[in-house]
Amino acid sequence: MNDAANDSCDDDPSPEVLRQIAADLPRAAVGRLSLYHRELHRVLAGGTTSINSREMGKLVDVSPAVVRRDLSSLGSVGRRGVGYDVADLADRIGMLLGSGVRWKVILVGVGSLGDALLRYRGFDQLGFHLAVAFDIDPAKIGRKLGGIRVADFNMLEGVCASIQPDLGILAVPVDAAPEVASKLVGVGVTGILNFTPMTIKLPSSVAVINVDLARELQRLAFAVHANR
Repeated sequence: MNDAANDSCDDDPSPEVLRQIAADLPRAAVGRLSLYHRELHRVLAGGTTSINSREMGKLVDVSPAVVRRDLSSLGSVGRRGVGYDVADLADRIGMLLGSGVRWKVILVGVGSLGDALLRYRGFDQLGFHLAVAFDIDPAKIGRKLGGIRVADFNMLEGVCASIQPDLGILAVPVDAAPEVASKLVGVGVTGILNFTPMTIKLPSSVAVINVDLARELQRLAFAVHANR
């Protein structure tokens, strides 16, 4: 039996069911779904309208069985003998990942990394609207970087009262991270992308993703060393 013949699922899940599925997904599966989502949009832009699990697996370097397992809870996204409709599958994965929602994002810390993040154009395409950035440096306050205003961090509460942000990006010096993170939670932020080399402790109701670039390079170096 070929991979396209296997690419078949059952009924369409409701938004409520999708939310429950998302809550139960392992982090590794979420990471793969995000990669599928990116690659599906890429091949769709190139004119591809259908794809099977073997082709999907090649795009992200996983087996067809892993692809089918990851997608098995998404409903009737596959057609037996044909595979997956690229546009439909991209939409379904986007719904599962929350990309169909318009997320209001704020960034704190406009150093080199924060500056680069403000100038990146890929966030908006996935539904993440960078509303405003904050810093304490008078030379940066009032400027626009990548079209995004830099506000005084001391005005965080007042600015966020009107914005009502959902997510925060933390790109501050490590010693400031705990206090800044707590203040973000205080203004209603429920998810933080933490670029500081510190694991911050927050209430369980707040989702935190830690991105330590130095540690990621360490992991990469280990992988290269292990392959020699």
